[in-house]
Order: sequence, then structure tokens, then C-alpha cells
Amino acid sequence: MPMPHAPIARIAPGNDPYRWLEERDAPEVIAHLEAENAWLEAQMADQKDLREALFQEIKGRIRETDLSLPVPWGPWLYYQRTTAGDEYPRHYRCPRPADGSLTLDEAGEQLLLDPNELAAGGFLSIGAFSVSPDHQRLAYSLDTSGDEIYRLFVKDLASGDISALPFEDCDGSMTWANDSATLFFGELDDTHRPFRLNRHRLGEPGAERVFEEEDGRFFLHCYRTSSERQLVLLLNSKTTCEAWVLDADAPSGAWTCLAAREEGHEYYPDHGQLDGQWTWLIRSNQSGINFALFQASDAAPGREHWRELIAHDPARMLEGASLNAGGFALSLREGGLPIIEVHPAGGAPYPLQLPDAAYSLYVQDSLEFDSPVIRLRYEALNRPAQIRQLTLASGEQQVLKETPVEGPFDADDYVSQRLWATAADGTQVPISLVARRETLGRPAPLYLYGYGAYGESLDPWFSHARLSLLERGFVFAIAHVRGGGELGEAWYRAGKLEHKTNSFGDFIACAERLIAEGYTTSAQLAISGGSAGGLLMGAVLNLRPELFAAAIAEVPFVDVLNTMLNPDLPLTVTEYDEWGDPNDPEVFQRIKAYAPYENVQARAYPAMLVVAGYNDSRVQYWEAAKWVARLRALKTDHNPLLLKTDLEAGHGGMSGRYQALRDVALEYAFLLKVLGLAQS
Repeated sequence: MPMPHAPIARIAPGNDPYRWLEERDAPEVIAHLEAENAWLEAQMADQKDLREALFQEIKGRIRETDLSLPVPWGPWLYYQRTTAGDEYPRHYRCPRPADGSLTLDEAGEQLLLDPNELAAGGFLSIGAFSVSPDHQRLAYSLDTSGDEIYRLFVKDLASGDISALPFEDCDGSMTWANDSATLFFGELDDTHRPFRLNRHRLGEPGAERVFEEEDGRFFLHCYRTSSERQLVLLLNSKTTCEAWVLDADAPSGAWTCLAAREEGHEYYPDHGQLDGQWTWLIRSNQSGINFALFQASDAAPGREHWRELIAHDPARMLEGASLNAGGFALSLREGGLPIIEVHPAGGAPYPLQLPDAAYSLYVQDSLEFDSPVIRLRYEALNRPAQIRQLTLASGEQQVLKETPVEGPFDADDYVSQRLWATAADGTQVPISLVARRETLGRPAPLYLYGYGAYGESLDPWFSHARLSLLERGFVFAIAHVRGGGELGEAWYRAGKLEHKTNSFGDFIACAERLIAEGYTTSAQLAISGGSAGGLLMGAVLNLRPELFAAAIAEVPFVDVLNTMLNPDLPLTVTEYDEWGDPNDPEVFQRIKAYAPYENVQARAYPAMLVVAGYNDSRVQYWEAAKWVARLRALKTDHNPLLLKTDLEAGHGGMSGRYQALRDVALEYAFLLKVLGLAQS
């Protein structure tokens, strides 16, 4: 039975009775979404003061006026400054000190871009932000609705003059050639896929088509290599790559293919130096699914000339390689954790040593190609993000900046742990967990997060906002289920296509382990996931609704069967490699068996908050709306079921930092309300 006065969607005849909610901009659809938003506000009205208190509490932990770590490049230091009250950081540069320090010359400071002025209170997402190699111009792209379609601009940094480039349906990418006058940019097709690369020379009308990708599974992407001497056009599906390269000093020249596409072969090239020689370094899976590193000369870069530099290791995933003149750093994954192994020029390789049991670590910036240092970003569930400088030759690390936490905070007051759950097939599934020390030892409210798709790794991260839950006695945990990349390529493949249900079983096993070990109880367990993680939420709620007390699903991919049957929707065809093509009868039945929308039943469900973005081009708003409508019609409980549709946002929600904090405050107030903790 639906709750009294809750919005009730009309039912249309046919196999999909809520298909009418897909009629974007139809008055009855807008009215329904607005009614759902009003219902949410009515149900949460008694938590108005708590929402505001949470917002102020979270905001109070964040240093509202702050400065990013300056990035040296050429004659300038580039940086961002946030100011209290502003939604977005401003972008600046100032002359680079002759002594090599990072001291800012505020008298010579130049404002490059002010997103607050550009947003004018509305949605704003910056795609490209790229200064020309001669430092005279800034190329940037803007999305002002959340649909991830960008307008392109070039700013003359001497005069301040801004030119809007006359191109439409752009993907937001902008890549400079070394002449500082030629730009390459991507164009979207009707399914929102970057499929065409164009070349535009400043001051000339129009653009020249460089490449067009006809296979709907493939995206294209252009980038400058680490050496800044080459440009790469990468064409890739979920399983296959093809790369074309061009001398960045000759932007009108012909592109050269490194290796023709071969189904199942993924490779990612970069250009740098080894032993004083310019060379290509190519991460490829041609010798094993965990990737190896290959080298090829400038003179003969074709695949037949590739030489193995770092062999494939079945126990370690090679996720990336960062290059500069001082050597290269390998980003590896072993035992569910990220590892960086440095190969300094002329020296022996060494791994980095880190203090926590579960953490996030990656190369944030390799800086200029000739720099002897690189920058790492390191954080843990209980440790705010640090930017560390690593001297490649010696291995010395220096913490340059740690994200501040305003007010009382001591990382040692919190315990970070790594647990393992046993799935039904015996697979060991990692769990990362954090809580205040005094919270552990008895069942507590627990927030369990999951994703498990596309090979993405949910490495533990610090959150200022999460402290509001931990301080109220919550435990926070991440279930690293199959389908993610935490344990390498095999872990990813074991949670996709015909193995997708492993993701759901793993998440349930993690929940059961946390209950069995006394961390929480079903009556205290809240779960959350977004996008493909929203599919995970919908699936486990259908399988084991009694296991959970509350669920939050953000931009959830819950209407997976109907979406995958519609090739005209953005990204559908490219997703066949992840979920399967339901035009195949066997795949159709497989997806139908787990698709959350298709499997809603007349049974009790936990309290639920569902969030969608009306302009979302990745997961259409109607997936959440249809799912909630079906749940309202069939569920047999009186637990809250709330739908919030951000009518001016896309896949990532509202764009401003304060707007985002208010969304978090709503979610936390919802959890505290339904778990009976709202007074805290």
C-alpha cells in the first residue's frame, strides 16, 4: 500500500506501464516529478532544523577560504583559490620565483577564470581547462545544464578577450598542438558518444574533420603525451583500443596508427625518455589480462617492434605508468590495494611505503617533463588527503599539503580496518571500514557503500561530511565487490556480463559478515550506491530486502533491460560489452532476471531515498522515476519512499560545493530519521 497522499503515477497499458514517464518535458511528467519533490519535502519537514544543522556542521569542518598547491609550468605558477561563500574555486597564475620555490607573487597574480561569475547561480561544469604551450591563451569548455554537452571558448590571457568557438555538440575536450594556435576537439553523435575529432586553427572559420569513428562501441579521446612532443588519438571500447599518434609540432600532418584494433587488445601509449632516448611506453594486455609495459622507438613505433619492458604479473595489475625525464612510476594493484613502484633513471626500482591498512594512492601530477619530482595524492578513511612530493632518484617523500579539517579532529580517534567476507562460491571479498574507537565492540548504525562495475576501484577516501555520521556513532564501510577493479582485471571480469550476479552476492555477503561480526544489525544497516552502484542497490533490495533498514540510490541504473534494448539512448551500444546485448535472447533473459525495475515484487522494502538528475545523459531521470512508481504500487510496507529529481542537474548532481553539501545533509537527515536517531 502506498503511503497516504504519496504521489501515485498513472498506469498505462502494455508491458511497461510507466513508460509514459520517459516523455521528457511533457507537462504531466514534469508535474509528477515536482509532486515527488514536494512529497519529499513534506515528509522531511520535521527534519528541517536537523538538515540545516548538518549543513552548517559539515561546512564548518571545511576551510572555506583556501589555496590549492601551486603547479609550476614554464614561467608561471598555476593554482586555484576558494573563497568563503563562493560555490567554485577561481583559477589564477603568478610569475614563477627564480629560486624554484612555490612562493606566490600576489602582486603579479592574474585571474584566469572565475566560474562563480560564469555560473550566475545556476549549474556549471568545466570540461577542458587548458593553457596553450606558449602560455598566451586559455582554452576552456562549459556545460551549463548538466547534460555534458559543452560550449568551447578561448581567452587571450594578455588582453582578456574571450572568443566563443562556433561549434555545437562538443564533448568538452580541447587539446593544443605545440604551435599554440591549433586546437583538436571532440564532437558528440546522436547517442552522446564522442565519435569525431576536429581540428581548428584560431582565426580561421570552421574546423576540419580529422577522424570519425563509425563503430558505436568506441569512444575517441585526444591527449598530449607526457613529453609534450606527441599527440595521441585513442579509440577505445570496453574491451579494445586503437591509438593514432601525431608529432605535436606538425599539427596539420598525418596521423600514424601504433597498432590496428584487434578484439580484446587494450593498449594505452605515452611518450617519454629512457636512457636519454625519446621512446614510446605502451601499457598493453597482449601478454596477459593484468597488462605489461612495452617500449617502442620513435623511428619504429608499430606493434611489431614493441619490446617488453615490464612483464605481465598474474598477481599484480598494472593500472598505469607516469613518465618524466627522471624515470617512470608504475601504478599497480595487489591484494586489493594500490601500490606505486618507482623506476628512477639509472637506478634500482623501489616501492613506496605507506602507513595505513586501507588507503587511496595515485600519481596526481608528474609536473613538467624535466622535473626531478612528482606529486602523489594519499588518503585513508581516517586520514585527510595529503599531497606528497616524491623525489624519484632518492625516494624521499615530503608532505606539501594536507587537506585541513577545521575544528577538533584527530585521525587517531578513528580506527580504519580491512575485513574479508566469504561469498557463496567461497570467494574472499574485501571490506574497508572506519569508526570512532569507542564505537567498535557493539552493534552500531552502519553505512555500507558499494559500486562494482566497469573495473573501477573504490579505494578508501576521506570525507569531511562523513565525520557527521561517525561522530553520531556510525560505522562506515565499503564493500569491494566483483565487477570493480580492486583485485585486478580478473576481479572485474568476474562481475560483468554473465557473471554480474556475483556483484550482488558479494555485497550481501559483506552485509552478513558485518552483522555476524557484531558491527551492526539489520535494523541498523543502511546501504548506498550511485549509477551502476544504484543498480547494485536495486538488485540486493529485491533479493534480500529484510537485510537492510534503509537504502539511498543516487542516479540509479535500475531500468537496465529497457535501456539496453534502446540503441538510440546515449551510451547504450557502448555498454553492450559491460552488460550484454539483450537482442540476444539468452542475454535478454539473463538481464531480465536481475534488472531492479523488472523484479520489484509485492513485499516489504526498507526505507528508501532515490535521487535523479533531470538532465542526466548517462542514466536518464526516468529510470529512478519509473522504479519508484513501481515500488509505490507494489510494496506492502509503510516505510518512507522518497524521490528527489534535481531539475537543473545531471549525472553528478548539483555543481556548486554548497549545493552538494546540502544534498549530503538531506541524505544524512533521512538516515537519522528512519533509523530513529534524528534527535542526535
